[in-house]
Amino acid sequence: QVRLVESGGDLVQPGGSLRLSCAASVTIFNFNSMAWYRQAPGKQREPVAILPNTGSSIYADSVKGRFTISRDNTKNSVYLQMNSLKPEDTAIYYCNAHKNAPLNDYWGQGTQVTVSS
Repeated sequence: QVRLVESGGDLVQPGGSLRLSCAASVTIFNFNSMAWYRQAPGKQREPVAILPNTGSSIYADSVKGRFTISRDNTKNSVYLQMNSLKPEDTAIYYCNAHKNAPLNDYWGQGTQVTVSS
């Protein structure tokens, strides 16, 4: 059973920083990629940052230069460092684990990030 648990969401002022964490119940090396997605009210869920097992990280244009995804295989954890936060970053942030074969996606329950003065 794969379980992903996010933490670190909070209310922060514009320009502030937050670090989200995602702890997996299994070794994350089993997955082809780990990622962070977000869903704002009234909008579709969108990818924010993707970290493949091999290769470079991929970021949404809206967060490039501000967000950094990283992983710690020894802790089966993935992180999202978010700097220079903007009100438009307000959303529920979800951790994702993706497997190519068999094709499957696993999701956490989400953590709320609110950027407001």
